[in-house]
Amino acid sequence: MASINDVAKQAGVSVATVSKVMNNYPNISTKTRDKVNIAIKKLDYRPNIVARSLVKRRSWTIGIFLHNVFTNPFVSELLVGVKQSLHNSGYDLIYLSMMMDDPNYSFINHCRSRNVDGILVFGLARDNPGLKDIIHEDIPIMFIDTDLIGKRAGYITADNRNGILLAVDHLYELGHRNIAFITGDMGYIAGRDRFEGYQQGLKLHSLPYFTSYIQFGRYTLEGGEEAMRNLMELPNRPSAIICTSDLMAIGAVNVIESYGLTVPHDFSVTGFDNTLIAEIHKPGLTTVNQNIAFMGTKAIEYLILMIEDADYSPPVITQPVNLIVRHSTGPARK
Repeated sequence: MASINDVAKQAGVSVATVSKVMNNYPNISTKTRDKVNIAIKKLDYRPNIVARSLVKRRSWTIGIFLHNVFTNPFVSELLVGVKQSLHNSGYDLIYLSMMMDDPNYSFINHCRSRNVDGILVFGLARDNPGLKDIIHEDIPIMFIDTDLIGKRAGYITADNRNGILLAVDHLYELGHRNIAFITGDMGYIAGRDRFEGYQQGLKLHSLPYFTSYIQFGRYTLEGGEEAMRNLMELPNRPSAIICTSDLMAIGAVNVIESYGLTVPHDFSVTGFDNTLIAEIHKPGLTTVNQNIAFMGTKAIEYLILMIEDADYSPPVITQPVNLIVRHSTGPARK
């Protein structure tokens, strides 16, 4: 049986445009309307009653929750992909602020008050109490880096474990045997999977595992600096440091240089994300590329599919990664 996505592909338009034509939405050209109607007839598309009832209550807006991350370059690149996907989709994006200090605050009530058709969520740990209720509601949700699934909720994340394995392999090939790890909140799938990748990588290469080499902090410049200071105080310093964000890695480089040492001559440092800052930083940062903009694009595409088709199953997407080698890694000192 044909879906609304099949109709959109047949007509060469977005699923939102198909929905608008079906509901006599204004400002649709006669040419576009005819293409959609021809596709509907050709495919014998028959939307179910539930989907039709949802369409009639459309606001054509998608809400996005971002928690304390507007200064993070990851978010800037994520929003580039989000906006690209929304272009010509017929949907507008609104930012939903989270009043976490208000004991009466409710995610779902906030969404209902703004009358959004779907929600994109980034920057919230899976144990956030507000998320327990919202994933059981009828409103479509796509999480980024929060591994929650629900009645109409799915998520997208990178292959975080493999990304760190690639970094460990790279450093091992350069002769590094004492490799430290700077990571962030384990409440996110990214944090947990990257830590597992580090452990797996050390085991794979029979490398020593020191708890003192594992430093936890915020996914920020300051978090990387604080963690690196702790590593610099160790009697047996590592020769290489894997960081779980580009900002953390640059913070680590800052501290290394403050000691009069250099990267990669004295220490090799890797990041994760491949944000623009990794490319323009001196030295250029070796980092795991997870194609952030593409992640934002796909998150919106799947969210719109769930909005447009009440029968569309919430997706769980793991995006492949690759290692970008620049100038922050080099051979281990003899």
